[in-house]
Amino acid sequence: MPTCDSLYLSDEHGPESMIKCRANGTRMWLCLWVACCLCFVSTHTLARPEVFLPDPIGGYAIGGHDPVAYFVDGIPRQGSRKYEFYWGGVEWVFVNEGNFKAFKRSPEIYAPLFAGCGGYALAEGFATAGNPLIFAMVDGKLVFFHSVVSRFLFLVNGKQLMADALMHQDRAGCKPTF
Repeated sequence: MPTCDSLYLSDEHGPESMIKCRANGTRMWLCLWVACCLCFVSTHTLARPEVFLPDPIGGYAIGGHDPVAYFVDGIPRQGSRKYEFYWGGVEWVFVNEGNFKAFKRSPEIYAPLFAGCGGYALAEGFATAGNPLIFAMVDGKLVFFHSVVSRFLFLVNGKQLMADALMHQDRAGCKPTF
């Protein structure tokens, strides 16, 4: 079977073979060009929308946990449907009326930093969903992490990684619009 290189060097196989070989080469370059364009476009779009994403099962922000409870109780607590508030593109639920009112008054204070994206991954330049059960209070802000290991690595070098995460939050789509 002749290769395309041998077809260009000799005319023994006829013009049909050369036309077929050129068409295959053109298709290959066209596919390569499309793939490069798709890579360029995908790296310049947001990794996720600029809102807080609802939990796919319950439909509430941060898995139905009360964001104020992280500050008051130091642990995640499931909110109640009795205290719901729509903010940042999603419903939030709260443990009690006091937490509900505190969040309603100042949601930017209690909402997780980076729209719930994992802090360590964001410092590395990409977005992952943060786990509401794996968190830390960093400079008075609630930060979620994808895993216990990423939480540990973030806290070991907190100042530098926080600066890196803040630098990447716009590009990764992890900066909520209030």
